[in-house]
Amino acid sequence: MENFLSLFSKFPTISDEAKAAFASHLVEFEVEKGFLLEKEGQISRYLYFVIQGSARSYYIRENRDITVSFTLDEEFVTAMHSFITRKPSYENIETMEKSKVFKISYDNLQACFLEHPELERAYRMILEQYYIVLEEHQIFNKFKTAKERYLELMQYRPKVIHRASVGQIASFLDMTIETLSRIRAKI
Repeated sequence: MENFLSLFSKFPTISDEAKAAFASHLVEFEVEKGFLLEKEGQISRYLYFVIQGSARSYYIRENRDITVSFTLDEEFVTAMHSFITRKPSYENIETMEKSKVFKISYDNLQACFLEHPELERAYRMILEQYYIVLEEHQIFNKFKTAKERYLELMQYRPKVIHRASVGQIASFLDMTIETLSRIRAKI
């Protein structure tokens, strides 16, 4: 629980009562590599906080596995569109290694918001950061060369390089494994 409560240090206006209420709804569990936290076609019921470990979000199109994001230690993850809209997800979220995770259900999260509005503000800030990361990634893939995309990943998310497979990284960076291998050989 310590790892999770340290997250609240980013939100100093949250009362101890609100923190305790939120924490009382968390379920802690451990999963092995390859465990699906979320599955395409199902409504996302939980917001996850990866205490230790990693996960990736991906979808399958035309028999191609397309990685859209990575989640590392002390980060939130869910199939956000599904979680918010309550519609079936188009993505899968899979652990990339043995991971320790907290989860809170959509219903319990909403109940916490009603009881403690300051939690809703913290959630909004988390969503804003999530949106910024998605937009930056979208721009980053459209206007930068393959080498620039890889160098930025090395600079801003170096742990991904060590935790994800070459195929997952290449997919995330929108390039072939061969292109990624050539870039890595020149660096």
